[in-house]
Amino acid sequence: MELLIAIGIGLMMAVGVYQVLRRNLIRSAIGLIIISNAIHLLLIYAGAYRGEVAPYTTVGAEAARSDALPQVLVLTAIVIAMGGFAMVLGMIYIFGVRYRTGDMDKVDQLKY
Repeated sequence: MELLIAIGIGLMMAVGVYQVLRRNLIRSAIGLIIISNAIHLLLIYAGAYRGEVAPYTTVGAEAARSDALPQVLVLTAIVIAMGGFAMVLGMIYIFGVRYRTGDMDKVDQLKY
């Protein structure tokens, strides 16, 4: 099971990097979100150990509990990533209105 999850996270990261390296701004933004989700999955998976009960329940007090800290940190990272993605979408919107394209190769006014 660990191998499948590691391969899945690696594939998500590879697809995200591939999309970021494209010249289209929309695809680059989608690649940024895919990379962010892959990192969040990696953090959740790396921070989890084989606890028998959830960290926030009172049932099974004598059983080994999972650690709640990775879940909290990933939740915070998701909120921060969504704020950053909203800023990137705003920049893409302004870029699209100003230059009427989403392709970086067609814009030559960015050179100084």
